[in-house]
Amino acid sequence: MRKHYLESIFSPESVAVICDQEYSPIGEQVLNNLDASGFKGDIHLIAAAGSKLAQRTARAAIADVDGAVELVIVAARADRQAAIMRECGDAQVKAVVILSGGFSETQEAGLALQNELVEIARRHNIAVVGPRCLGIIRPRNNLNASSARSPVKEGKVALVTQSGAFCSAILDWADEAGYGFSAVASLGATSDVKLGDVLDYLAQDPSTSSILLYVERITNARLFLSGLRAAARLKPVVVIKSGRNESGARAALNQMQTPLGSDEVFDAAILRAGAVRVTIVNQLIAAATILSSGARVSGSRLGVITNGGAPGVMAADWAGSIGVPLAELAPETLDRLSEILPDYWSHSHPVDILGNADAERYRAATEALLADAGVDGVLVLLTPQGFTDASACAEGVIAASEKAHKPVLASWMGAGLVAEGRERMASAGIPQFVSPEAGVDAFNYLARYRRNQSALMQVPEPLSEHRDPDSYGAKAIIDQVLAERRTTLSIAESRAVLSAFRIPVLPSSIANSAAEALVAAENLGLPVAMKIVSPDIEHKSEVGGVRLNVSESRSVHTAYEELMRDVARRDGEARLQGVSIEPMVDRPHARELLIGITYDPVFGPVVHLGPAGTAAEAISGETQVALPPLNDFLARELVDRTAASRYLRQFRKLPEVNMAKLSEVLQRVSEIACELPSIAELEINPLLVDEEGVVAVDARITVRQQDTGASRYGHMAIHPYPADLESQLLLADGSEVLLRPIRPEDGHSEDSFVANLSAESRYFRFMHGLHRLTPSMLARFTQIDYDREMALVAIEQDEEGRDTFIGVARYVTNPDANSCEFALTVADEWQSRGVGPRMMERLIYIARRRGLETMIGEVLAQNSRMLRMCKRLGFRSLRSPEDPEIVVVTLPL
Repeated sequence: MRKHYLESIFSPESVAVICDQEYSPIGEQVLNNLDASGFKGDIHLIAAAGSKLAQRTARAAIADVDGAVELVIVAARADRQAAIMRECGDAQVKAVVILSGGFSETQEAGLALQNELVEIARRHNIAVVGPRCLGIIRPRNNLNASSARSPVKEGKVALVTQSGAFCSAILDWADEAGYGFSAVASLGATSDVKLGDVLDYLAQDPSTSSILLYVERITNARLFLSGLRAAARLKPVVVIKSGRNESGARAALNQMQTPLGSDEVFDAAILRAGAVRVTIVNQLIAAATILSSGARVSGSRLGVITNGGAPGVMAADWAGSIGVPLAELAPETLDRLSEILPDYWSHSHPVDILGNADAERYRAATEALLADAGVDGVLVLLTPQGFTDASACAEGVIAASEKAHKPVLASWMGAGLVAEGRERMASAGIPQFVSPEAGVDAFNYLARYRRNQSALMQVPEPLSEHRDPDSYGAKAIIDQVLAERRTTLSIAESRAVLSAFRIPVLPSSIANSAAEALVAAENLGLPVAMKIVSPDIEHKSEVGGVRLNVSESRSVHTAYEELMRDVARRDGEARLQGVSIEPMVDRPHARELLIGITYDPVFGPVVHLGPAGTAAEAISGETQVALPPLNDFLARELVDRTAASRYLRQFRKLPEVNMAKLSEVLQRVSEIACELPSIAELEINPLLVDEEGVVAVDARITVRQQDTGASRYGHMAIHPYPADLESQLLLADGSEVLLRPIRPEDGHSEDSFVANLSAESRYFRFMHGLHRLTPSMLARFTQIDYDREMALVAIEQDEEGRDTFIGVARYVTNPDANSCEFALTVADEWQSRGVGPRMMERLIYIARRRGLETMIGEVLAQNSRMLRMCKRLGFRSLRSPEDPEIVVVTLPL
């Protein structure tokens, strides 16, 4: 594969600064930063002829520069920016960073100018950062192409932000604290190069161990989540976002006039992407510190050791506030602590080892908690009391943690008396925090990172084949509703859609007269529930539109007349279409839930789960949300996050509900969100769930017109697993192999496939002497984004049902979104049997169906077999001008 197109931004060989008189101070600051950073390439100034900045004489135009310019930094008035961009295009500049604004993209004229800049850039294949940004900093490449006033040291954490002001503040803090960065990218308006693009680049950057991300707005949810998921698969990503509450969202909206979407949905997106979200700047740095330390946990139960009661209580209070469970210490652990501590120790958790604790007591207590299977990590606290030797106690903790497989965190509270102890622990790799609360926060980041990484690995597939949904029937119902210019489905239509997706619903009948109501009641069996039917009434009970437990036939007639009369009196404008007759449900152990779909303006369809009915009043806590598609793991994780989860387990005299059936309904609702993009809102309220199963009592669905040109899953932020691409290949010799998209759980098979290739085949594929795939390469190859890339694996199954990879064909979409680069490898023993051409034909078909225009590949000149196959498939070949040993093959799609 070619080098990433953002290399021209982060690793240019030459830079030009273009500025006018108004922005000359910014231009001079950029030039000074380039000089101070020790940039080794050529630096040019483009300004008024003969003018000088930073001891450089300006050229009047970029065309006057001798030689190529790879990166241009622009600080100029808005009315000059389009002309400058055209000049850069004529000069074959690779990348442009526009620091200046001078216009607001929230206004029509400003947005038009910004769109013009992007159009010019794409016509000339220029990557554009900005406008209104601070610039780009890459310390390892001696590049500071920014207007930042603070020097930046080299580190292992990357900073990506949409706010120049926020970036300036973080850099000032980092300079004072001695903190360094692997890269700093201030992206401003993200008109062209977006957050997702930079995250994708940093995911592959060996100099970056973790990423800090400040988000103001998301203009392309699919690209954002694609880049975020790609980065989070390989390294920790910590996110902070503005506009968390109503006041913040209103302030943010005034700044950018961009839909912000729901903050709870953003949380769900971050969880699904495998990143960690924080809310304040101090947490941002703390999270990056703990996650980049390499510490990891297998659970969320925290052990706390303290030499004073108050710090332990502070830690326990904060743990309870943020949902971190304190570990239940095993009896043998308590016995061990009683052996090593004075008789008057707390005998409880947090473990108070008392104010006279010495190094040995700290060591033994830490070892005891680390040995407890119910403890996933230990936070050790110290306050300098009496004759406490903080340095020696630190050595005790270090000794206990040396062979531990669980993280040990510490908070030596104070200043001068504990400074040396802190330094010793920091040198030993034990994360240090200034307060108990900060230590608990740090452990929480580890626990959340583990949970979110588990969510990241999920690639939901369709549910079992014998219960496939009738998507066609459901779509036909919705199309008819839209054709009639309606937006709300009737009760019968809503239930039909649920039934089409195999969600159990109560039988019902619509009566248009009292006589029809009686017939329906007798057919269904008394007692029944009777509910008014009206497209104009959302909550029937609020207008007296519900009668329950109608148990006598003569009461059915009276109830029908009362419903029609009473509702008409309360809402005279509502269209009344009759009464729905339903059987009364006798499920004494049932709990009531609300399950629904709403449409977020940023992330698209969202699945909701929460309590309903009387449970909603008894259980505090709002509904929880998740991004579809869901599988069993994600559905159960959603249930666990709700306030109703405890109420669904064995509760007082109620048995535990059938969690498998509840999970299946959530997955079916997720399928509705995936397959029916016209649904604007769906609400099942209530869904009754008990130990036997589930049933939807009532449902409401509203729909909207959908863009007919959109792709099948274009409405979703996360592309589902493309099960429709699975197929059987029949080879010329009669062999039959399975061809399907790769999955995250294929890591072992992919690793074995590459390891078993001959040295020649590996060299032809990777163009260097690779023997085994690294963990990061395995993650990159198997945990793909099906929207922008595809990897097909050909699989041979043995008699025992075990799968063996015999070929892998993949493409990755280029940043221009019109072309892709492909790679193909076939196991040595399967070569010359037609596997490669058949896989490529399928890959070409998929790329063409996705709307791509060109497929490109790089083939070693001595790989004659691959070149012959490409020729037969219609590829054109051309020797690479950069490397004569490589042939570039191109296929118009």
